Amino acid sequence: MEGSRAIYSRTVLLLGLVSLCTDLASEMLYPVLPLYLEQIGFSVAGIGLLEGLAQGAAGLSKGWFGHWSDRLGRRVPFVRWGYGLSAVSKPLMALWSAPLWVLAMRTLDRLGKGIRTGARDALLAAEATQATRGRVFGLHRGMDTLGAALGPLLAMAWLARHPADYRTLFLWALLPGLVAVALTFLLREPATAAGNAAARPHPLAFLGYWRRAPAAWRRLVAPLLAFALLNSSDFFLLLWLRTAGLSDTWLIGLYVWYNLVYALAAWPAGALADRFGMKRTFTGGMLLFAAVYGGMAFAKNWMWFAALFALYGLYAAATEGVAKAWISNLVPRQERATALGTWEALRSVAVLLASALAGIVWDAFGPVWLLLGTAAGVLLVAAWLAGVGVSDS
Repeated sequence: MEGSRAIYSRTVLLLGLVSLCTDLASEMLYPVLPLYLEQIGFSVAGIGLLEGLAQGAAGLSKGWFGHWSDRLGRRVPFVRWGYGLSAVSKPLMALWSAPLWVLAMRTLDRLGKGIRTGARDALLAAEATQATRGRVFGLHRGMDTLGAALGPLLAMAWLARHPADYRTLFLWALLPGLVAVALTFLLREPATAAGNAAARPHPLAFLGYWRRAPAAWRRLVAPLLAFALLNSSDFFLLLWLRTAGLSDTWLIGLYVWYNLVYALAAWPAGALADRFGMKRTFTGGMLLFAAVYGGMAFAKNWMWFAALFALYGLYAAATEGVAKAWISNLVPRQERATALGTWEALRSVAVLLASALAGIVWDAFGPVWLLLGTAAGVLLVAAWLAGVGVSDS
């Protein structure tokens, strides 16, 4: 118990609870969002473009606000405002079905994520050492994803009694979001290097970090971005389940199953990364991703889908928190929010391109080509990452 208290501080546990409540709100809506968008008239290509634009445009803010947090030497205000924007934007999405309004609210939700991500991850990294960073990020991802499992369960219970009543569900999502915001007021600003409160950076100043970043950071981020360019929104997997004939209940149930596996595996995956190396753990996760996408093209019944979504949960556990811990180990403390925020911003632009292209491929050639092409591409990137000379510490 002594070691556990040293690793998992009050700040780590508070941030875990904040993320749990926020993801509970988000994931009440995520598995039904593509269904809601279809209900109000979006095509599959339109869904991919909307999600890509929201992720890409708001994703650039991750680099700006991460850089700004480092310049100020402050973390908590960015965390608080970021979670606040996400909490209020979700119910607003259901008030009006005009495409530009839906895009604006989805972007506002993602902007909230952009404001908080770099500062929050820097807070987590500061609470750990190189020997424990995988477990700290793993615990955070596990608590975050536990909320992502509970949210769809609540959505399933609501839709069982109120079929296709997606709009009211959006309003209910406000409650856990507000709890998350309230919890951020319990966070304490850590002692950091003094910043310059008057020095607000230019919105794109963080892009210069690529030139001045440690060489190891650039060597790692390059293949990670290539992977992101192949990793389109999970909306397409959910739409594939619908194409395969699964009901809303089965669709949400499988998404819950994926998140439960992810939540349970996140901490062990972080522990494996601490013990055996970030590269081995992350590359193994990419191989699982390729197996899932390849297998999806041939899956025919719920048992196959359940097995594949379990593997998908293991992939997420082996990559999401591990990537952040790995990046944190490669940069100085005073640059962490910039390094993490810049990576997240570049990844968001990659998601914009990946999601938009995936929608076009789906409509033009069919979902099977999308699934198999993605699997093949990820195998090539995994081979690239395995050969990159980047330390795990």
